[in-house]
Amino acid sequence: MPAAKKAQTIGQLRRSRYKVLPVREEMRNNLIAKIRAEEIVFPGIIGFEDTVIPQLENAILAGQDIILLGERGQAKSRLIRSMVNLLDEFVPKIAGCEINDNPYDPICRPCRDLVADKGNDTLIEWIPRDDRYAEKLATPDISIADLIGEIDPIKVAEGHYLSDELAIHYGLVPRTNRGIFCINELPDLAERIQVGLFNLMEERDVQIKGYRIRLPLDVYVVSTANPEDYTNRGRIVTPLKDRYGSQIHTHYPMTTHEEITIMDQERARFPDEDSIIVPEYMKQILAEATFQARQSSEINQRSGVSVRVSIANFETLLGNALRRSIVHRDKWTCPRTSDLPFIAASFSGKIELETFEEGRENRVTDDLTRKAVLRVFGDYFDLADLEDLVMAFDMGKLVETGSEKPCSDYPALLKDIPELASAVKNLTEDERPEVIASAIEFVLEGLHLNRRLNCERAPGGYIYRK
Repeated sequence: MPAAKKAQTIGQLRRSRYKVLPVREEMRNNLIAKIRAEEIVFPGIIGFEDTVIPQLENAILAGQDIILLGERGQAKSRLIRSMVNLLDEFVPKIAGCEINDNPYDPICRPCRDLVADKGNDTLIEWIPRDDRYAEKLATPDISIADLIGEIDPIKVAEGHYLSDELAIHYGLVPRTNRGIFCINELPDLAERIQVGLFNLMEERDVQIKGYRIRLPLDVYVVSTANPEDYTNRGRIVTPLKDRYGSQIHTHYPMTTHEEITIMDQERARFPDEDSIIVPEYMKQILAEATFQARQSSEINQRSGVSVRVSIANFETLLGNALRRSIVHRDKWTCPRTSDLPFIAASFSGKIELETFEEGRENRVTDDLTRKAVLRVFGDYFDLADLEDLVMAFDMGKLVETGSEKPCSDYPALLKDIPELASAVKNLTEDERPEVIASAIEFVLEGLHLNRRLNCERAPGGYIYRK
């Protein structure tokens, strides 16, 4: 629409033959175009390709309002914010209008009066798609005035009658006219306020202060909520729930590969990360620990175990590895299994235990990471192939490791214990000391958890022996 976008008045817009579409039709058309062009409709969303996204696309194609039900950390808000990409890049509105009035069919009193006075000479302006999205986190203190509007006492003092439409201060919903309005955590919205949304959802209009003011808004409404079976903060009143066209359930990643992809995508990044090396098995351990947490009877599964757990654990793991590399002036930063105890700080803050006991969070975290290391180790090694290494320890070999131990101490172990060198080589071809240190610790910890080696706590680390 390059030619249309040059229009500065309603008359010029008409001559360009620009057609103003309802927001649902606009989103539907753009979605159809993206599907036909085989474009990614919801970028950055991992693991929903065959489950949530098809349902979401169906709802948009059907022109239905949507409610997303799911536990915390299931990308509900990101999904909704991605829907903004289905709006046109720019659309026209009457210049200065608070509620983005359609130039061809204004609904608010000031714009109707303006068009009646100036006709085709009425000025228009073009609003970007980002300005057509509004989001409100539901809290118990939200009022109808916040969402819909209120009589402005200042405007009344200026001479307008209480029943005059010109005395209205519009709320967030009217200001999102011809756009997408999202309510996050809908059950937290007081029930009396939910009732106030009935007209918006069904009749597509709003009423303010009981006055006969009808605003036939064009708003696409989406909401998020946690499943009702475990939320104790509130509920969605049945008539309001009935007004949503589609109710779509989200879910956590179904594979560790998806968990790792999200972890890598969402973690905090910094400009000086060229020196960071993260072995794949370390990522797998973190992802597996989260999966174990989602199955643990010691963790309250009704509150969920968010993907944010994996992201925060990954960041903490890298933080400890970086601290060690700075202290020892290592060239590369590479996390090890001895860094895993440090993720307790990020892990314990994001899970809810079934019963509280001082220090229990650390014990649960330790148990989960051990199970994860054991599981991942089994994907890389067959214990029968490591019998020679175990026999070397039978002959009296021992190895000391630790998160604060310099990586320069590890390569010598490969010469001292050739069987260990063979195991490490099967794991990685990388000969950098930092990577070798990580691989050695993974092999030894895996053997310990499989009860083939003993592990003793030592000052500053661990001692592995038979």
